[in-house]
Amino acid sequence: MQLSVKGKQIDVGDALRQHVEAQLKDITGKYFNNTLDAQVTFSREAHMFRADIAVHAGRGILLQANAAASEPYPAFDLAAARIASRLRRYKKKIIDLHHESHKHAEAVIANSFVLNSEEHEEEANDNPVVVAEMTTPIEMLTVSEAVMRLDLGDLPALMFRNKGHGGLNMIYRRPDGHIGWVDPVETASLAAKAKA
Repeated sequence: MQLSVKGKQIDVGDALRQHVEAQLKDITGKYFNNTLDAQVTFSREAHMFRADIAVHAGRGILLQANAAASEPYPAFDLAAARIASRLRRYKKKIIDLHHESHKHAEAVIANSFVLNSEEHEEEANDNPVVVAEMTTPIEMLTVSEAVMRLDLGDLPALMFRNKGHGGLNMIYRRPDGHIGWVDPVETASLAAKAKA
């Protein structure tokens, strides 16, 4: 596993790096043979330390969590515990997904943009400034697999191709904590016509 431990406005020492590496190997080693890479970033927010963890555990499996505490070690431990809890919750699905990962259909690649949300810049120019441009895979998943990836990645939303009918779907985390699902009507009717 390639591990990157960085600090923003904080010095990350060898002892903290070793603690991070040992914990992440222990957590991910239970479910994944060869974790690809992990990034851990420590930062300071007022009097609190924040730990952000992102682990690419396999094809299309991204685990993310963050936590804040008065010291860096407890902040990391809280974030790592959140990842471990999500992995335990989805243990059976993750094992099935890991065994069937080579059977998945090729993902569709889509362009993804990050726009500058500064209001004063938008007023000066009707076109928002593109901060980042990248490609993002839109994978073929069941709704439950998509919900699992949304939860594991701690994502606000996820677009996917529905295995049931091949059309585009979107799931998102609602303000009340529940998960919403967008399944366009045209997609369902096109799939029904294709089967007929």
